[in-house]
Amino acid sequence: MSANTLTITDNRTGKQYEVPIENDTIKAMDLRQIKTSDDDFGLMTYDPAFMNTASCKSRITFIDGDKGILEYRGYPIDQLAEKSTYLEVAYLLLHGELPEEAQLKEWTRNITYHTFINENIKTVMDGFHYNAHPMGMFEATLGALSTFYPDAKQIFDVECRRKQIYRLVAKVPTIAAFAYRHRIGMQYAYPDNDLGYEGNFLNMMFKTTELKYKPNPVLERALSVLFILHADHEQNCSTNAMRSIGSAQTDPFSSLAGAAAALYGPLHGGANEMVLRMLKEIGSKDKVPDYIKRVKAGEFRLMGFGHRVYKNYDPRARIIKQVADEVFEVTGKDPMLEIALELERIALEDEYFVKRRLYPNVDFYSGIIYQAMRFPVDMFPVLFAIPRTSGWLAQWVEMLEDPDQKIARPRQIYLGHKTRDYVPITGRKLPATASANA
Repeated sequence: MSANTLTITDNRTGKQYEVPIENDTIKAMDLRQIKTSDDDFGLMTYDPAFMNTASCKSRITFIDGDKGILEYRGYPIDQLAEKSTYLEVAYLLLHGELPEEAQLKEWTRNITYHTFINENIKTVMDGFHYNAHPMGMFEATLGALSTFYPDAKQIFDVECRRKQIYRLVAKVPTIAAFAYRHRIGMQYAYPDNDLGYEGNFLNMMFKTTELKYKPNPVLERALSVLFILHADHEQNCSTNAMRSIGSAQTDPFSSLAGAAAALYGPLHGGANEMVLRMLKEIGSKDKVPDYIKRVKAGEFRLMGFGHRVYKNYDPRARIIKQVADEVFEVTGKDPMLEIALELERIALEDEYFVKRRLYPNVDFYSGIIYQAMRFPVDMFPVLFAIPRTSGWLAQWVEMLEDPDQKIARPRQIYLGHKTRDYVPITGRKLPATASANA
């Protein structure tokens, strides 16, 4: 008997099965052989929300939640945030290695070349209501872009696929900024390709009457770090959506629109907005202890603390806390920062939170920083989607090139009615429970 196997005894039949173990994992399909009879479908696993199911093999992002480790292609996130730029990290995610100088120059040139969007896309965006949410505009515009680039459907043509990656990484800041300008009733500010990736985004967001917008270098760098921290995060909800939609061989624009829709949810891309609302509700530093008591009493959750993956201090939260200090040197301190620091201090010392391993996550400080940089709250999920585009695309390409992958099609446990005969409408009588629920 091999050491790298799992022996399963089916107590229903007394039969034993030997299942191979690879990468500390067994294949779910290997359980199909476990049956009670020849016409039995076979054993399945039941795992709502994929709590303990691996849907793919990946070489992109590694997370050790217990140790608080996050790495892109093997590089620790703190090293990348300190020494790299977002476009360099995007290249790393998509190509597997950090670029050489000439490669980075060419990559940057190709991204810069594609920053403008077709004028007809502006017409699409102009059709939205004046107060449309920027994230709704963002995801809808991404989907519309697929009709402007029909060649994007050639997903197995490597050169064609590369062109779509250039287009998407380049255009998402433009779409995001245009959605914001539409939201506030300002004319669109076109890309300035003399600026860097983050500086150009700030230009399109905030340029008014000046002939040449000059981004503050501290804020530009802070945005780059925030983009690096949000670039990828393993098989989260939106990445799973990107892979699932892409598994149908859908073009990358439509797949990305679906991933953005998943990110739109308050449990995912909207979490930092919930933190800001919580801090506003608390109101002042002296009210923090009472708020903590109410959290412990079960009245509500402490937003920005704890994570589905991290059972230690979120490594991104440590980095973002340092960025906050640099940003506030430029913008002035946000009153909510004092509340946040006190909340963090008490929570990290309180046995209730320590025992439950509820540490600050990346959302705890990012919202405060974005607000200090003059980004409105409804732009927060869009700010998340811009950098995550490179991660989504890296995961999408990896999925396409993985011979194990097929169109996503989870199984279900059917608990409904067995076969029954059709009843004419005159003879139907609802069960008492169904009538009551109606």
